[in-house]
Amino acid sequence: MNSYDVAVIGSGPGGYVAAIRCAQLGMKTAIIEKYSTLGGTCLNVGCIPSKALLDSSHHYDDAVKHFEEHGIEIPGEIKVNLEKMISRKQAVVDQTTGGIDFLMKKNKIDVYQGLGSFKDATHISIAGEETTEIEAKNTIIATGSKPSTLPFITLDKERVITSTEALKLKEIPKHLIVIGGGVIGLELGQVYKRLGAEVTVVEYMDRIIPTMDAGLSKELNKVLKKQKFKINASHKVKSVERVGDEVIVKADNKKGEEVEFRGDYCLVSVGRHAYTDGLNAEAAGVKLTDRGLVDVNEHLQTSASNIYAIGDVIKGAMLAHKAEEEGTFVAETIAGQKPHIDYNLIPGVVYTWPEVATVGKTEEQLKEAGVEYKTGQFPMRALGRSRASMDLDGFVKVLADKATDEILGVHMVGARAADMIAEAVVAMEYRASAEDVSRMSHAHPTFTEAIKEAALAATEDRALHI
Repeated sequence: MNSYDVAVIGSGPGGYVAAIRCAQLGMKTAIIEKYSTLGGTCLNVGCIPSKALLDSSHHYDDAVKHFEEHGIEIPGEIKVNLEKMISRKQAVVDQTTGGIDFLMKKNKIDVYQGLGSFKDATHISIAGEETTEIEAKNTIIATGSKPSTLPFITLDKERVITSTEALKLKEIPKHLIVIGGGVIGLELGQVYKRLGAEVTVVEYMDRIIPTMDAGLSKELNKVLKKQKFKINASHKVKSVERVGDEVIVKADNKKGEEVEFRGDYCLVSVGRHAYTDGLNAEAAGVKLTDRGLVDVNEHLQTSASNIYAIGDVIKGAMLAHKAEEEGTFVAETIAGQKPHIDYNLIPGVVYTWPEVATVGKTEEQLKEAGVEYKTGQFPMRALGRSRASMDLDGFVKVLADKATDEILGVHMVGARAADMIAEAVVAMEYRASAEDVSRMSHAHPTFTEAIKEAALAATEDRALHI
C-alpha cells in the first residue's frame, strides 16, 4: 500500500492547486479523480467551456451586428456552424485539462483515477478499473458540486437540461427558457441569444443576479432587455413538462397569476449543491451539515483533525478562485504555516457582455450594517476607450467609508470588468482610500480610467470627465 503525507480527493481548481502547493512544500502527495480527465467541473463542464462559447458567440454577434459600422464588409450570409463551435470549445477544454496532467507530472504528484472513498480517517479506497487502497496522514476533500434542480422537475438532459448539456447542444434552440437569473443561466442564455435563439429568463427573486449589488442588477437587466432578452422576475416556477419536442413551464407571477412559457429547450440553472456521493465521510468521522456541506472550522479542518475540506463542498460562494485560495490555505496550514484568506475580498464575476464584477460590500449590506458610506459612480460611455470600441454600457461604482474614505466595495458593469476588478481587490487588500486610487495614474485611453473617475467621484464628487 502506498503512503502519502497528503491525499486530495477531487481535481478541480481547489484540489489540483492544493496538491501542487503541498508538493511545493515538500509533501508526498496523491490526487484522486473519478473522471477520466483532471480539472473538475470548472475545466471540463463549467468556467472554461462556457467562456469558450461566450467568446465564439461574441465574435459571431460582432460580425453580424457591428462589423459594417467598423467598415468591414463580408459578402454573403454569415452562418453559425454550431458543431465546429462546440468542437473548438472541446479543444480548449482538452488543452487545458492536458495542462493539469503536465502540472501533476512536473510536481511529482501521483494521480489515481477512480472514486475515492474513506475506509477510515487515514485510509482511502479508490474504485477505478481496479480497486486500490492508499494511506494518507492528511486528506483534503475537494469533491466540488453538481447542478441543483427543483423537486418537481425531471431533468431528461435532452430538452430539460442543466449547464452541462447546454455546453454541447446539437442545435441552436428556437426558444430557450432559462429557469434562474443567476450567473450560469445568464451566461449560457447570452450564448444562445447571440446565435439566434429567443431567450426567456424566469427568476424567483425580484431581480436577476440577486446576490450582487442592486445597481448591477438594474443595469444588466436594462442591457439584456436591449439585447431582446425576456426577463421575468418575481416568478415562482411550479411545473416543467416536456411534450414531444416542446417544454411547457408554468409559474406564478408576483400577483399570484399563473403564466405559461413554451419553448423547445429549458435550462435549469437554480444553483449548485455540494457533492459527496460515495465519499463515505462518516467512516472517517467527517460530519456533514443539514444542507449536505462538509462542516469545517476556521482552519477548514473537518471534525476529523487530519482531514480538511475546500471549495464548493463547504460553506461560502461556489467559485473556482475561492477554492484555489482555500487549497493553498490548507496546504500551508498542514505545513505549519499561518496563512489567511479574506473572504470579503474574493471577487464575483458574470461573463455576459458587458461583464459584471464585484468585490467587497454592496450598498444593501452597508445599509443593513448601519455603516455610513459615500458613493462615487462613473459611466463607461464617458470614456474615450469605450467610444473607440463601441462598448458604452455600464458603470463603475466605488463605495467608501464616510469618515475614513477607505474603499468598502467596488461594483462594475462594462467591457473587461472581469479583468478590471483585480485593481479593486489589490486596493482593498492594502486598505486603500478612494483618494489613494484617484491619485494613481491610469493609462489613457483604458477602461480602468473609470475606476479612477469613480474614486474621484467618491472622494469629493470631483470626477473629471462628467
